Amino acid sequence: MGSQSETVCVTGASGFIGSWLVMRLLERGYTVRATVRDPTNVKKVKHLLDLPKAETHLTLWKADLADEGSFDEAIKGCTGVFHVATPMDFESKDPENEVIKPTIEGMLGIMKSCAAAKTVRRLVFTSSAGTVNIQEHQLPVYDESCWSDMEFCRAKKMTAWMYFVSKTLAEQAAWKYAKENNIDFITIIPTLVVGPFIMSSMPPSLITALSPITGNEAHYSIIRQGQFVHLDDLCNAHIYLFENPKAEGRYICSSHDCIILDLAKMLREKYPEYNIPTEFKGVDENLKSVCFSSKKLTDLGFEFKYSLEDMFTGAVDTCRAKGLLPPSHEKPVDGKT
Repeated sequence: MGSQSETVCVTGASGFIGSWLVMRLLERGYTVRATVRDPTNVKKVKHLLDLPKAETHLTLWKADLADEGSFDEAIKGCTGVFHVATPMDFESKDPENEVIKPTIEGMLGIMKSCAAAKTVRRLVFTSSAGTVNIQEHQLPVYDESCWSDMEFCRAKKMTAWMYFVSKTLAEQAAWKYAKENNIDFITIIPTLVVGPFIMSSMPPSLITALSPITGNEAHYSIIRQGQFVHLDDLCNAHIYLFENPKAEGRYICSSHDCIILDLAKMLREKYPEYNIPTEFKGVDENLKSVCFSSKKLTDLGFEFKYSLEDMFTGAVDTCRAKGLLPPSHEKPVDGKT
């Protein structure tokens, strides 16, 4: 699988994961059709057009998850589709209709486009760790057989709850459709994605990952017992799973886990210029980390390349270079939250 003169489609191509995946696919010789909501919005697509090989191997296609059939043309003639696009509006006043419904309908729309094209050999969907472990009590280890508790999600309404619900229901609907329509379907389940990036704005996952630096307390609960993967490892895993004929089913993609106290300690030592807390409410040193097992992925032969420090150094350096993080914090604080 994966003769690299192939044409593949990447949805959500201007985003954090999508744009890095496009870059890696172009490097490997693929011709890429990148779907974005508005190809004329220069600010949103310039980082794609500036990529090496973009002039000869990249085309932009207008498509929106909310518009049924809008991916048909982009997918027609492609041998592979990477479905990365997803609504990420955590502040939505109407999450059922603005986030959850479009995610599910958009997923099924992509699958219908793949079925209609008759050229697509494999569809790879970027799922989320939020489909696996959102439940009242955390297990020590999670694998691909685990699914989040939707009733708990809707009742608790924690930060990003509508994202977790939307990704879980979309993935479950997709598996049903894939089996009924004989589509070769793979899902990749990243934990919190961290690393350098090429888009111009702050990626949503880095708002969470860098919250100990920025002091964004609403996001601490997500990394209280955190799991992380480097953006480059994740994108290479997408390509690996597309190309490997033995790949099947769901794959967790996560290389590191640690509690927020240990993450904050690492960041404090590396970046003393930021006032990173030393204590977090309801967290002590006895809190156990929660592991997302990538055994299925590594047993297939995939190798992770990056350390936890690599991820955060890449993210912080890029944010500083783009003016998304201040070079330091001026005011002293007492180190507690």
